[in-house]
Amino acid sequence: MNERDFIGYGPNPPKIEWPDGARVALSVVVNYEEGSEYSLLDGDPHRETNNEVPSPLALDERDLANESFFEYGSRVGVWRILNILGDYNVPATFFCCALALERNPEVGPEIVRRGHEVFGHGYRWEEYFNMDRDDEREAIAKTIESLKRTTGQRPLGWYTRYGPSVNTRELVVEEGGFLYDSNSYSDDLPYYTNVNGKKWLVVPYSLEVNDTKFWRGGMVTPNDFYETARNTLDVLYSEGASRPKMMSVGLHCRIIGRPSRAAALKQFLDYATSLPGVWITRRVDIARWWLEKYP
Repeated sequence: MNERDFIGYGPNPPKIEWPDGARVALSVVVNYEEGSEYSLLDGDPHRETNNEVPSPLALDERDLANESFFEYGSRVGVWRILNILGDYNVPATFFCCALALERNPEVGPEIVRRGHEVFGHGYRWEEYFNMDRDDEREAIAKTIESLKRTTGQRPLGWYTRYGPSVNTRELVVEEGGFLYDSNSYSDDLPYYTNVNGKKWLVVPYSLEVNDTKFWRGGMVTPNDFYETARNTLDVLYSEGASRPKMMSVGLHCRIIGRPSRAAALKQFLDYATSLPGVWITRRVDIARWWLEKYP
């Protein structure tokens, strides 16, 4: 049963406390997906359609130019992002498509070595909403086992690439090893929902500050990203003086990993790390804090 909640915390969100009295818990998410997109080489019926530039080719023909944009993310972008995060001492959550890490085996161990979170983002770009329950359960298990092999860790959070099915949350809870999921955009704070009579933690995500808008429309220049990110933080920071909030930033190696856009990421991290009372942390740490302090 997937009931809808239009009320949430209402006009008086809880006055929670983050560590050290922070006003905002800031979660930086890096989507590591390159090599998991639709590909004729992998036997898919069509190539990937989510591209940097429009493709003149038929869906059943390879587009080598657009394939190379994805390869840039794996070859170059991920290392630039990892280095930037290291420069600012920012721990991030990596939404990991398992197949992508299988195809670039140096990345998984490096994510862990640098202190970032390994988070389940599906085995590859799969439409879970089209799967039956058993197939989706199998896909979740396959992802977990793959990530354990490539990173040495199992994911504690789950987020589906194309959106969840009506079964996703129940299957994540049934699996037994997850702490939380992020399959929601419905709040500025973590919250509990009911899954088969059990309380379940959701740490919501956001597409507001997300570099996909460079590809899909909405962001043209790197300054668009910076202004959107700064405005978001400014509003939540102001509100957080009395009611602390959470903010998510979504990044992709093939997009923000390009030099000019990476400069905007550095500009935002310059700003965010200059403010007192901004807790920049991994999503699993937010989840653990919430479970401990607000059970």
